[in-house]
Amino acid sequence: MSLPPLNALRVFESVARLGHLGAAAAELHVTPGAISQQLRSLQDVLDVPLFEKRGRQLVLTEYGAILQRSARQAMNALTTGVQEVAAQKSNDAGKSMLTISIPQVHGVAWLATRLFKFMAENRNITLNVITAGRASDVNWKKADIAIVYGAPPWSGFWWQLLHGIHMTPVCSPQLLRGPHAIRDIGDLVHHRLLHEDDGSQWKIYQSAAGVTQISHSEVYFDDFGIVLQAARDGYGVALSDEIISARDLDEGRLVQPLALTVPALQNYYCLCTESKRERPDVSHFVDWLVSEARKATDLSKRHVFLP
Repeated sequence: MSLPPLNALRVFESVARLGHLGAAAAELHVTPGAISQQLRSLQDVLDVPLFEKRGRQLVLTEYGAILQRSARQAMNALTTGVQEVAAQKSNDAGKSMLTISIPQVHGVAWLATRLFKFMAENRNITLNVITAGRASDVNWKKADIAIVYGAPPWSGFWWQLLHGIHMTPVCSPQLLRGPHAIRDIGDLVHHRLLHEDDGSQWKIYQSAAGVTQISHSEVYFDDFGIVLQAARDGYGVALSDEIISARDLDEGRLVQPLALTVPALQNYYCLCTESKRERPDVSHFVDWLVSEARKATDLSKRHVFLP
């Protein structure tokens, strides 16, 4: 059997990894329809089903799971090769300085330690780090690249999806004890809901859970760091994602009381001006960052939700 088109394999790997057709379309800068067409073409070439429909879900078949493992390994190998070439090119070009804008909470939870890894591997590049949560807050007079939480499009900018995240309730372990212990969605009525937006994400969660009202006691903050700290201290329940809360969950400061997750209204993107995208050091950092984000994705995810 001849090798299928590389682009179709790339599309398949993206959908299988991100778990969502829309997220894969955003990552590859194409439409969801183009993603679906590539998947159908790949299945036709291989003459095996890679996904099967279960209601509104697409589930990887046994064939699909086998191909996902091989495609992931192949993409990692290609990414590593491209990074090595870019690193050598950057080293040959001499010393440079990059200013990176990052969201404060995301930076502390996920990115900071990885930036030290980047600097160790790229001693010819000096990083200057500033903070801003959203694209509108970034100081583009200083920043070469920004990691932002939001939703495209951004006129005049190039962007790349980093994390297609899902939201789920998180809280202190103490809320799993006592007369109002959280065991199912109805128990949230006894607890304060913590927000960083206008309540839209919690409303989506309520709808997905099939309830009309979770709680009357709500608190809004414009800083997600405060939201998470309030949740850690037992003052309520927050909606968070698998990237931001990973360390708190691993170390027991937060727990996930409910299994239901919902796609986030917004996601994490890498952003830069179109004029800087082809600058060698910017291109090298972006490629490295996207690769790190892919490594952080849960490769065991098997369910693909149709938009």
